[in-house]
Formats: sequence, C-alpha cells, structure tokens
Amino acid sequence: MKPVLEIQNISKKFMINHEQQPYLSIRDSVSNIFKSKKSKVDFWALNDVSFNVEQGDTIGIIGKNGAGKSTLLKILSKITPPTSGKIICRGRIASLLEVGTGFHPELSGRENIFMNGSILGMRRAEILKNFDAIVDFAGVEKFLDTPLKHYSSGMQLRLAFAVAAFLENEILIIDEVLAVGDAEFQKKCMGKMGDVSRSGRTILFVSHSVNALKTLCERGIYLKDGFVDTNSTMNLSLKNYLNIDITKANSFFRKTKNLKKDCEIISIGLFNQQNRLSSDFLSSEDISVEIIWENRNGLPTTPNLELHNLFGLKIFWTTDSVIDFNGSKKSNQGTYKSTMTIPKNLLNNGEYLMHVGLDLGSPRANYDCVINELFFIIKDSLTEPSLAKGNFNFDSNEYALLPAFTWKYELLC
Repeated sequence: MKPVLEIQNISKKFMINHEQQPYLSIRDSVSNIFKSKKSKVDFWALNDVSFNVEQGDTIGIIGKNGAGKSTLLKILSKITPPTSGKIICRGRIASLLEVGTGFHPELSGRENIFMNGSILGMRRAEILKNFDAIVDFAGVEKFLDTPLKHYSSGMQLRLAFAVAAFLENEILIIDEVLAVGDAEFQKKCMGKMGDVSRSGRTILFVSHSVNALKTLCERGIYLKDGFVDTNSTMNLSLKNYLNIDITKANSFFRKTKNLKKDCEIISIGLFNQQNRLSSDFLSSEDISVEIIWENRNGLPTTPNLELHNLFGLKIFWTTDSVIDFNGSKKSNQGTYKSTMTIPKNLLNNGEYLMHVGLDLGSPRANYDCVINELFFIIKDSLTEPSLAKGNFNFDSNEYALLPAFTWKYELLC
C-alpha cells in the first residue's frame, strides 16, 4: 500500500526586508524614495524536508520555536505553497492550525459547522451524520444558533476541534492550538485523538507537551532549523530534541576540587547487587548509590537525590532524614560516604537521570550539586518473573513506577 502522504524535498523560502534608514519625516521619505537603501535576505523556513506517512500513523512533529513546524503544516494543509518540492496526498486532510480557522464570525455555530465541513471536503450527508456528536463534544448546544463572534476563544476552539475530529477525513493535522484549552478539554481532546488513531486514520500533531507526544504518538519528526534532524520513534526524537546525552556514565568523579565550597561532592557510583559499577539494572535488583563527599567547615549537611526520567518527569526525591533528621550528625569536618538503595521492583522499564545534592535543610542552602551526570537503564528481568506484573502480559511503560507493593488476602467464607 502506498503512503497516505509523501513529502518530497519540500523547501520554503521567505524574503526578509531590512530597512537600513531610521524613521524619517514624510518630506524626507518622499525625497529619498528613490535613494532608500533596503536589503533583502532569504530565510529558509524549511530546507529539503522529506518523509513518508503511512495510513494509520500517529506522528508528533517537534522542534524549537522557528524550526519550521507550523510552516510545514500550512504547506501540508495547502494554505501556503512550497518554494520547491512536492507533496503527494492520498486522502482528505482536516486541519486545526489556529483558533477560528475556516469559521465566519457573523454565522452561527450551526452554520459554521456545515460551512467548515464543506471546506474540509465533506458532503452534507456526512456532516449531518456526525452533527449531534460534534455539538455534544464541543458543549455549545445552548449557543448553537448564536453568531460565532459572541463565542469565547475556548468555545471556538472546542467547536473547531470537534468538527475536525468527528468528520471522517483520512488525515488529521493539529497544531499547538490545543494549548489554548483548559486542562479538562485537553484531556478530552487527547482521548478523542486516541480514538481517531485507533480507527486507522492518520494524525500529524505539533505540540511542546512531552507527555502528550509520548502518550499519543509512536513516531516523531524532529525539525531543527528547517531540516529534518530525526525521523524515528517518538522516544528517540524526543531524546534528540531535549538534547539528552544517553552515554552518561554510571559514576562521577570530580577532577578539580573547589576548596572555597563548604561541602563538596567528590564521587558518586551506581552499584549492582554484585557490588560492581553498572548503568544497566534488572527490575528485580537493588541499585546502590554511593556518594563520597567532604564537609570542610563543620556544617550540618544533608545529602539528597532526585530521580527523573528522560522526559523531565520527576520520579522521586529522597534524603537521609530517617537516620539524621537535620544533618547535625554529619556536622564535623571530614570525608563522608553516604549510601542509599533504590529497592528492586520499584522502577519500571526505562532510562533515568539522577541529580545529587548536598544541602542545609532549614533554612535551605545548597552547598553542592551534580546534575545529569548519572544515567542508568532499568530492564525487565529475563531470569525471573516480574513480581510487579505477575502473569499480566502488557506494555507497562506508560507508568513511571511499577512497584511490587505488599498485598494481603483472606478467604472469608
């Protein structure tokens, strides 16, 4: 089967005019009209972008502001033509790029549903078939015969999304516009897009929400300065976009000490159950974190640790307050070794980054910290059953933790 979309060497050039003279009076402007110095600079918003989209794909398009994401979607939606290259489309496209796109402010909500549906290539019978579902999802039944100019931006967004999502186009293109809605509406939209994806329709989704992209999209296109930097799985595209170095070591050693610091971390190591440095752990084994540090000026000190996954989700924060509530037991000058254990059957499969700090607890003051220097991977145990999952066979990666908590049961009769 041929791809539903073929993007072949798409480039888009804009001309940027630079006025080299300051603001002038009308007389000076008229007299200098033939002498005014202007320069034009070519700006390539997209440069030789190519990729294919298969039917049923859910693709997240990511990149920094100005990377070319919105320009690409406008070209795909036929709002603006490319400077070079071509697109082969084998399906009808529904686009939601800006609030109110394709709507007329003087027409009622009802009239706009039919007008926008027609613009998207729907027949009247198709619109009527989905009309009640559109109105119900948008929640605008009371205002259906009110001119759109009296709608709030949120109401317009709900109506625009409902029209795009419920009418049966083969390809749905959605820009960051969903960020306008409230949290409840965003959750509702994500659920609907999941339904659209499972129905076999194709989605191209631009968002800065890492969690939304991970939840919805299997594949990612990372645009950087108008070029395709990564065209791969959503996870790999996000790693490159977030500039995460997954080659971080299982240990840290400070090469040069800063003797001006009251307390300083000297080394950190991640050890497996064989007491060997490692960055690969089974879900069924403990991880020991060993921190060597110096207290130079005899201050109460509390070592602490924060764990993140690769996409910024904070998994946990922990300190040694159970054995030394306020750090007073470690207030003598000297070199200390602090050790903590991440218990087995707690973390789910995945890749994790660790931050370690030395602090005064209250009032809080940071003496030293090591950020993003420690990286490790948790893998399913292949030698013994996962106590957390038991006999369940499913992909649990959507959860941050997968703990084997203690349960009880009793036979009551």
